[in-house]
Amino acid sequence: MVEGEPSYIDYEAFLDPEFSPASFANTLVLSTNNATDTPLDLSTPLSRVLFDLQEIDTHIHSLTTKSALPLLSHTRDQNEAADRILKEAGSQIASVTQGYERLEKEVVQKWKVADDARIAAENSLATVRLARAVARCLTLGRQLENQIGEVTGKGTGQPSPAGADGGTPAREGFRALERAAYTILSLRQMFSATTEDDEGYGLERVKVMRTLRNELLLPSENVVKAKAQQIINRFSLTSPMAPSSGAPVPSSYKQVRDARARLAPAAATLYLLSPAPKDGATALEYKPELLLSTLQGYVQTAIMTSVNGLAKGLSQLPTMDRTLNEVASRCQDVAALESFLRNLRAPTHPLLQSSGVGGTSTGSNIAGGGPKPNLLQPLLNALDTSSLPSYYWRSLASSLSSRVQEIMNRGGVSARTLRSNRDRLRTEIKQCVLRASQVSAASLSADKAPSDADNAGVGNWEREAAVMVSSIVGPLGR
Repeated sequence: MVEGEPSYIDYEAFLDPEFSPASFANTLVLSTNNATDTPLDLSTPLSRVLFDLQEIDTHIHSLTTKSALPLLSHTRDQNEAADRILKEAGSQIASVTQGYERLEKEVVQKWKVADDARIAAENSLATVRLARAVARCLTLGRQLENQIGEVTGKGTGQPSPAGADGGTPAREGFRALERAAYTILSLRQMFSATTEDDEGYGLERVKVMRTLRNELLLPSENVVKAKAQQIINRFSLTSPMAPSSGAPVPSSYKQVRDARARLAPAAATLYLLSPAPKDGATALEYKPELLLSTLQGYVQTAIMTSVNGLAKGLSQLPTMDRTLNEVASRCQDVAALESFLRNLRAPTHPLLQSSGVGGTSTGSNIAGGGPKPNLLQPLLNALDTSSLPSYYWRSLASSLSSRVQEIMNRGGVSARTLRSNRDRLRTEIKQCVLRASQVSAASLSADKAPSDADNAGVGNWEREAAVMVSSIVGPLGR
């Protein structure tokens, strides 16, 4: 509609966004009829609507007739502009297409080739790493095989004949134990790799490596553990009994040195092969469970053997002298074990964080003078004691009281004999404890030099002697 031109058509109603034909028709019918009339006259509203349509059509025709030339001119201009834009866009698209084709040829295709080369290089590198790990494992396996041969005395690396290394029997390959333990730890570490950056990652996928682990590593570890435990369980400084008195002969310098030479690698081996420490653990936090259980077993065996021997000796009093000598000898071994462990450094463990402590990785690991971390303190902590000989005597005393009470409750000749020899038992038991301290001091002084044996001090074991006397003689008076 031309602005300012009068019209009776309500364009605002028709152009309203919310216009409803049904509502408009209803309003138109109600405006031209009475709602109560029957029937309704629809010709008038229909004519009204038809007239409005005709008027609108006439108005549209008039507008298009008057504006035909401007509309055609505007349409032509729009088409020409669109043609120019299309032509220009076509040339630009062709240029972009050519650039992409050149880019694809010079970059994308080369990138694909480079990516294929990268993947091939990564796979080759992984293969090389795996091959190196396999080769190192095979080398370690061969090394472990030779070391196990030394340990068992059946390999090509068998030790020299007896006497060639200071009198040590060749069949005891204790010198190879610690080296074998380090080899086992290296193999363990390689087989436990979990990330691609770790050496040994993927070894479990190689059949020969699975064979090496199952048929060499695990059996060898068991052999080394068993050999080290056997050395500790058989640890003793006791010499053959003197023919006249039946008392143990103090150990010589050579015997002490050989016993220490066996114990050091055995203890270091069990320390290394104990269950792996937690990540980030230090040497002070690490608890070598395998070593501690073996040492505790040794001490407990010595205690129980002494308890059984004393119980038998108390039932058969004529054998008591020999039994007390054996008990003193076991105390000597326990005291020697304590002395040696005190002077043994913890070996360097590859899975422990450096804490500024620890000893050398090979050899006997004998520490020098001065307070340094040793293998004794973890054992004392596990037994909750400050001294192994004191623990030995006190454990012996606590177990003997019930045994003596059983003998007295049974009565008979054994009970009467014990009662009548109460004073003699008191003296002999006290002498046994003190004699054990003297034997231990004399034996351990051989660690220094034979000429210094006479200067060795004797510890004050009066308290342990009193505890032992009370445990045996005490029940006899009740």
